[in-house]
Amino acid sequence: MSDDSFFREVNEELRSDRAQAFWSAYGKYIITVAVVIVLAIAGWRGWEYYQTTETQRQGDAYLAAIDLAQDGSREEALVALGELEADANPTYRALARMRHAAVLLEGDDKEAAAALYDEVAADNGVPSDLRDMATIRAAMVFVDIGTVDDVSSRVQRLTAPSAPYRGSAREALGLAHYKAGDLEAAFTEFKTIADDVNLPTGLRQRSGILLDVIASKGGPVYEQGEQG
Repeated sequence: MSDDSFFREVNEELRSDRAQAFWSAYGKYIITVAVVIVLAIAGWRGWEYYQTTETQRQGDAYLAAIDLAQDGSREEALVALGELEADANPTYRALARMRHAAVLLEGDDKEAAAALYDEVAADNGVPSDLRDMATIRAAMVFVDIGTVDDVSSRVQRLTAPSAPYRGSAREALGLAHYKAGDLEAAFTEFKTIADDVNLPTGLRQRSGILLDVIASKGGPVYEQGEQG
């Protein structure tokens, strides 16, 4: 046997002995860690599956509740929505509350509807877009049942030039001012909407109509050429 072969065999034996010693000392820990990793992955996959199926179930329940409301089964719809409000994830809980509020509005229960919208708007667990939508809807209800301050305190933060719901927020403010008899303030809000070319056409056209109404009541006149 050559010296190279001898030393190679000795090195291999040493490596084998070291591997056996290492495995004897740490093998059970390696197995434990591997099992924990496998169980964690399995648990995570199981949780993802549960979340997906549960979200689908809640979505189906929400659509079923909407169908009940549209079919005129008001009480059954409220029961179905109430179940979602109690047990659903934050998004469907918020949607259920907002639909519940809409059903209450159909029954002319404006105070209760506004309270539900305010609940959604104040829920930090709800996506910000839904909170803003609930804020706008609450403000629109308060145009009928509240004061300009009630409306302004809710939507003023949404009127910034870059805010996505600025048009609807200003519309609520304009309507509140108009109802309060402040034609100048109403004119300012509706003119701002009409001049904002980045807002939806329907909203701007509606503001144009309201500007005409303001002018007919003796308020400021909006020149048609001003509109973008």
